[in-house]
Amino acid sequence: MIERSKIKRFLAKKQKQNRPIPQWIRMKTGNKIRYNSKRRHWRRTKLGL
Repeated sequence: MIERSKIKRFLAKKQKQNRPIPQWIRMKTGNKIRYNSKRRHWRRTKLGL
């Protein structure tokens, strides 16, 4: 079993990654990047822990 602290750190990172892109990035790229393609839904896509 992996250490609890490692799991906790892993989950914390995934939680931070799972957010929309900031509006200023949309403006900077001229709306080429419209959304975060790596968004994850807790029920649809699992992390594989």
